[in-house]
Amino acid sequence: MRRNNQRMDNEKLKRGTIIAPELLKAIEESRFAVIILSRDYASSRWCLIELTKIVECMEKMQLVVLLVFHYVDPSDVQNQRGTFVEAFAKHEEHLKDSIRNIQTWKTALSKVANLAGWDLKDSVYEDLVGMDSFVEEMFDSYLSEGLDNVHFVGICGMGGIGKTTLAQEIYKRISHNYEATSYIANIREETKTRGLVSLQKQLLFKILIESEINVWNIPEGINLLRNALSNKKVFIVFDDVDEDEQLGALARKHDWFGPRSRIIVTSRDSHLLKRCGVNDIYRAKGLSNDDALQLFNWRAFNKPYPEENYVNFSKGFVNYAQGLPLALKVLGSLLFAKRTEEWKSVLDKLKEEPNKKIMDILQISFDGLTYMQKELFLDIACFFKGENKDCIGDNPDYNIGVLMEKSLITISDDGTLWM
Repeated sequence: MRRNNQRMDNEKLKRGTIIAPELLKAIEESRFAVIILSRDYASSRWCLIELTKIVECMEKMQLVVLLVFHYVDPSDVQNQRGTFVEAFAKHEEHLKDSIRNIQTWKTALSKVANLAGWDLKDSVYEDLVGMDSFVEEMFDSYLSEGLDNVHFVGICGMGGIGKTTLAQEIYKRISHNYEATSYIANIREETKTRGLVSLQKQLLFKILIESEINVWNIPEGINLLRNALSNKKVFIVFDDVDEDEQLGALARKHDWFGPRSRIIVTSRDSHLLKRCGVNDIYRAKGLSNDDALQLFNWRAFNKPYPEENYVNFSKGFVNYAQGLPLALKVLGSLLFAKRTEEWKSVLDKLKEEPNKKIMDILQISFDGLTYMQKELFLDIACFFKGENKDCIGDNPDYNIGVLMEKSLITISDDGTLWM
């Protein structure tokens, strides 16, 4: 809210306290109000009281309201479905003597939902094509606010499948609901170049917001982290973990964190996630054909559909990429503003020699294998892809399991080997 271009809300007001009369007065004296309706908007009594005042001033023509639907369906807001019905059910349970107030809040919410507003789902950034359904799966299955315990969730999958993009999008959407948040990126590379103590300091800095963090060794960092986090509801993402020691130094146990904390860990290795005590593992999926084609077209043409003479070529590259976002982005960018003759040449070449940039990413998983596992991987790639796993012989079950855990192969329900 603004009055004469000056902020009127008091940054020192604490969440959960009775809303200050000064803030309601500021709404009355403002000319514009921006309402951002998120999934958890209705869970805040403070927000609902503010909203009721805004609607009252709007109806008196005192206030112009600008509305943003932040990854929520306007009809869910208007009809109080999904997270909105859950929020009001909790209010009715805890505020049995204030049913009239709750009904007033519901009415105000329905009124603003009828206004024309901006729907962020309608302006998806090109790299997030197809990501909404994956985010919703994570919310519905693993990140429910109703869970009071600390919950670790792993996101597992092959290199380039979109684990980091998914974790970033979830972080962007829900981190505002937590007391303290942090996104620790590129842990595999950062461990090699800077070490675990540096990562501990980075996490402490983001949680404590202090300019100088003194940590001299890993055990000291563990003690500081445990003391700093144990009473806070936190949301933390640890991205690209490839060694047990990394989580051991940064998030060893659930009791390091306060109730209702959520920890997301991305990794190519599902067995590592299990060893480190992750509660649930979400296996990242490739894009559907339609979403894959759209992502490829954004990179190749700067729009979600192909040029007329490139339709069949585009489908050829999408078929080659098999839903892998990394491959779609790399190939689409490579072909931008190229002639059809060049597209055909690249497609023919890919059948003989994969793109180096894509292979460099996938090579990381391969390099972590033992000699026997590498030989088995190459045998499957060259001779047994599409065959039943029993045709390999010599009982290689353990090594096949390792290849699956590192997201290098899959086995269908009928025992068929795929890559």
